[in-house]
Amino acid sequence: MATKTVTKKVTKPVVKKATAKSVVSKKPKKETEDFKALVCAADGECFWTRDGRILQNLADLHMAFGSMDEEVFLHHVNTEKNDFADWVEHVLADLDCSVALRKTKKLDTATKVTATHLRKYNNA
Repeated sequence: MATKTVTKKVTKPVVKKATAKSVVSKKPKKETEDFKALVCAADGECFWTRDGRILQNLADLHMAFGSMDEEVFLHHVNTEKNDFADWVEHVLADLDCSVALRKTKKLDTATKVTATHLRKYNNA
């Protein structure tokens, strides 16, 4: 009698290779999150710092903070006033940023505040 050899076909489970797209998690876009245009002050509304710099917008203010002397900063920000916060509120019309700047008393903190608020502008 002849024996019949039966071969069993073994299939390996299919393992999908991870691609860069499937591994990297993306933050979902918020449909309500809109970027604003960076407001530039008119010539007569620019901010003149004590050391002679002329600032037109929030990006200029942020850059100025990066190289500003502590003495100049404290001339504009002290217990009696916060010239930067006033200018950002009344000229640049960024209430959120001005509120955050009013809480700052140090140059490095003010720099962080402007960096954070610049993220919501599409041309900063």
